[in-house]
Amino acid sequence: MGKEEQGIDPRKTRYAVIPRTLSFLFRGSEVLLIQGNPQKKLWAGLYNAIGGHIERGEDVTSGALREIREETGLEVTRFRLVGTVLVDVEIDLGVCLFVFRGEVKPGDLIPSREGQPAWIAIEQVSELPVVPDLPLLLRRVWLMGDGAPPFSARSFYNREGKLEMIFS
Repeated sequence: MGKEEQGIDPRKTRYAVIPRTLSFLFRGSEVLLIQGNPQKKLWAGLYNAIGGHIERGEDVTSGALREIREETGLEVTRFRLVGTVLVDVEIDLGVCLFVFRGEVKPGDLIPSREGQPAWIAIEQVSELPVVPDLPLLLRRVWLMGDGAPPFSARSFYNREGKLEMIFS
């Protein structure tokens, strides 16, 4: 199939998404989160799971693993895609979030320009300043069994500008 057969015409804009990853890494009852660098443009000072943008030429798993290495210095052992979330941001533009779950090999956490990674007890996450969708996604991923099928969700900003999420 040639690229012209993909049905993409830049003159006719359809809904487009920017691919991103979000990886929940566990060690017993702890989750690895990163507190965003105070100078970051997005989510400065807030805790989030490990993730970022997919680069051109990467598949989503490779992009997620790269982000983990860059933001923590750790290597992954068990790792799988557990869900997708389409985030409506604008009328014709959104984010497609690929959500992963995994474990990492023991090692020292290395801070990055993105922020400071830290192991956090799951029951303490509610006491931290976090990105809006983190508690809901963390709960969903934490409670998933090993054989559970991936979830599919959509999030959007309501009239008050608050992020809402609906799982299908």
